[in-house]
Amino acid sequence: MFGWITRLFLIVAGLIASWFVARDAAIFGVAQLMVALVLIAAFVAVLAFWPSRWVPTFGRFRKPR
Repeated sequence: MFGWITRLFLIVAGLIASWFVARDAAIFGVAQLMVALVLIAAFVAVLAFWPSRWVPTFGRFRKPR
């Protein structure tokens, strides 16, 4: 399961990195890794700051004030 998620991020990162760097360039792997890290950080930030009121399932577990 974790391998699928990693592969998905690397595929998307490869597509984005190929817009800026040629695939046969020596730095392509580094550019792909940098884009993948930015994508993962953005994904984690979206999950961290997602308002709980938008998802009723997660909102059930919060303690009332």
